[in-house]
This record gives sequence, structure tokens and C-alpha cells, in this order.
Amino acid sequence: MTHDSGSHTDDTTPLGGDVTYAWAPATPPKRKRHLGWWIGTPVAVLLVAAITSSLVLIAPGTAVAGVPVGGMTAGAAAQAIQQKLSQTTIEVAGPNGNVSLTGADLGATVDAETLAKSAYDAHPMWKVGSWFAEVKDATVTLNPATAEAALHKVAPSLFADPRNATVAYNADAAKYVVTPAVAGKGVELASVAAALKQSFVTGKTASPVAITGVTVPAATSTATAKQVAVKLNAVLDMGGFYVGSERVVPVSPATMASWLTITTDVDGKISVSADAAKIQKAVPTAAQIDQTVRNGSAIADSEGSILRVETPTQDGRTLGDTSKVAEQFAAQLEKGDGAYKLPVTVVPGKTTKIVRQLEVNLTEQRVYLKQDGKVVDSWLVSSGHDITPTFTGHYRVYVHLPVQTMRGLNVDGTKYTTPDVPWIMYFNGGEGFHGVYWHNNWGHKMSHGCVGMPISRAKQLYDWSPDNIEVWVHN
Repeated sequence: MTHDSGSHTDDTTPLGGDVTYAWAPATPPKRKRHLGWWIGTPVAVLLVAAITSSLVLIAPGTAVAGVPVGGMTAGAAAQAIQQKLSQTTIEVAGPNGNVSLTGADLGATVDAETLAKSAYDAHPMWKVGSWFAEVKDATVTLNPATAEAALHKVAPSLFADPRNATVAYNADAAKYVVTPAVAGKGVELASVAAALKQSFVTGKTASPVAITGVTVPAATSTATAKQVAVKLNAVLDMGGFYVGSERVVPVSPATMASWLTITTDVDGKISVSADAAKIQKAVPTAAQIDQTVRNGSAIADSEGSILRVETPTQDGRTLGDTSKVAEQFAAQLEKGDGAYKLPVTVVPGKTTKIVRQLEVNLTEQRVYLKQDGKVVDSWLVSSGHDITPTFTGHYRVYVHLPVQTMRGLNVDGTKYTTPDVPWIMYFNGGEGFHGVYWHNNWGHKMSHGCVGMPISRAKQLYDWSPDNIEVWVHN
């Protein structure tokens, strides 16, 4: 059986038997394998990561003060820089030989964050031209307390604590006195910091550092303490309770000092505090302060100036509310004021002025005692001879003498001495009023210029006339 290869039918046709022929399906084409895609993806990820890292890492080969920081982030670089400084060692010359101290021992710090950031800013990894650079500058700072504690172990003889000046009350002197300040001793840390920096930067331990001693001043100077003492002593001098300008209830220095507490803070500042509870015990009562008003009198001259008080004038006063006195006085004392003015209602007393004057009439040989322009008494006297007259004019008594021996010259030039002349009041040089015991020829000129009178009258005039009383002598 033949088959025409040039034609076919879409249906299968049985030919002579049970055998059936059908078209076989076409073999599918082979798929291409995209190896470039599957292999290239990890590489691309790595490439992106590398690019990203180059934007945050410091360039390879970069060093800061001798610390390699290449390939690090700025944060990691800062940690590395500080760690290197903490581990850096210097040799310190001590009394028993050299001693090693680390940056950590000395409390050394450096601005590592700023240094690391500066290194990154100048030398980032992406900037190839900045690779393998070194930043050498670094400022090393020591913690004074930590460094001094470490150095004290090495050279204790270089250290001594200063003593502050103090202010304290001295009972014997009844005032505040000062104990002067005493300077201490310490070390100069600048040379130690410089040596540590040199070791840090170079990576080599510096030669032994010779520690230099320095004077450490006291926080409270003697001058400051003296100023406080002067202020406190002024408080003691004026201490008390006042009504106006009158200190009606004084407070003793010892008592006032017991109210005060003096303290000094760590910076050397002196402070004063007052105890209101102690002050309360001394607050005056009404029985101590209250008084009735009393009018008085005084002798004055024709111009109204008081020459002598005859009867003292007393203001009336009543003590007010004292519930806040202790608290207020405490605050006042702390400010340096020891004079507390009490809350008092005052009723002023009145002073009556009595004008007194003396008049001598040489023609009448008489003295007149005038009060408020009226004659209140008068008696005969003996003034100076015509050759040694009592001079006329307006004068004032300038001195009172209870007794004196008088000396002078007589008209003929001979000397005279009169002992125990009583109750003298001089008003014009050597001219004055006085008592006479050697004659009683009153009403006649008898003296060398003075105005003489009976001793009893001289005493009366002496007591009645204050200093500066006006005297008018006339013919």
C-alpha cells in the first residue's frame, strides 16, 4: 500500500486492520537560560552597599592624633580616639622613682566626636584623593580633681589643703575677730596635660614629667573675712531696739552674737544667718516701752536757742504689734543692720522756752535778772573803779567757775592776789560776776573791773544763769 505524501486528511483512517495512524505533537523548543540575571543580582546588591558605605565611612589610611580611623564611621572613630587617649601612658617622676599613669588615671578627655567628624568631613571614603591622611591636632583636657588625686599618690608632699580665713566672735574682746587664710599647695597640670598629649599623638611614652608645685589660694581670703568682721562689729555697736533714733533697749554684743551663725560655702562665700526664735526672747514688752507724755521747760536766749534744760520733756509712746518683730529683725540682721525700730505710736511732749537775760546798770550799781522780758530780781553790786572800769556792751557768759584765786595789778602798779573768790561767771575777758568776802560796800565802784556782790547773791546768780546767757552792761 502506498501513501501519497503530497496529500493528507485531518482525520485518522483505519486501513486494513486495527492499526491507527495519528500526527505526533511537535517537540517544544528549548528555553534560553538567563544566567546573567541570576548571577548579577547579588553583585549589584553588594555594589549598592559599597557605594552607600563609602558615604558614611572615613577614608582608608586616615589617622587622628595617631589613631587609625580609616574605614570607620564617625561614631566608631570617636570611641577609638577616646579609648586610645584613656590607654595612653606617661611617666611621672615621684619621690621613689618613676610611676606610670594613664589618661584614664588622669581623667583625660578629648573632643573625640568633633575630631572624628572633622576627619570624616575632610577625608570621606568616597573622596579617593583624600585617602591616607592624618589629622594631628588634638586638645587634651584633664579633670582637675581626678588628675590631682592620681598625682597626690605619686607626690603627696606637693599637696596641702588651703585653709579659709574665718570670722568668729571673741567674748574677751566683745567683737568679731578674723583668723587669717593660709594658702595651700598643688600641682601645675598644664605640663602633665602637654606630656600626655605628646604621648597620645606620637604613640610613644613621654620622658618622665617633673611635677611643678603651685600655690593654691584659700577660697575665703583674709581681706574678705575682714570685710565681714567690720560689718558684723558695726551690727554689734548699734545692736538694740529703737524708738526713732533712741536705743531704748540695748542688746549686748554677746547676746547679739548668740543670735548669729556664720557659714562658709564651698566657693568661700561667707553667709550670716539669724535665729528668729532666739531674738523672740529679747523682744521688748509694753512695760519696757510705754511711757506717758511729759511737758518740760528750758532756758533760752532772745533768739530762741536753748541754753539749758530745766525740766526734761518726755514724749508719750505706746508699743504696737510685735508678733513679727523677731522675724523682721532676723532678716534685718542678715543684711547687716543691728538697729531695729519698734512699732511705736509717739505723742510728742512740749518744751516751754524761758528767756533769761542779765542787765547791769553801772549808774545805779545794780544787776537785774530778767525772765521773758520782766525783772524777776535785782540787787546792788560793786563794779570797777573809774580808773579800772567795767566796760559797757553786750556780752555772753562764757564760763562758770565755782572758785578761783584772782591775781592782777593795782592802779599804782603793785600786784594783788585774792584767793578763793567764789561763784565766778566771766563775760568779757577778765571781767565777770563773782562773790566778795572782803567788803560789803555795795552800790559803790570798788573793783578792778568785775561786778562783785554778796556771796549768797553770787551763788544765786551762778545757779540761775546758764552758759551763754546774754549780759547787757550800760550806764
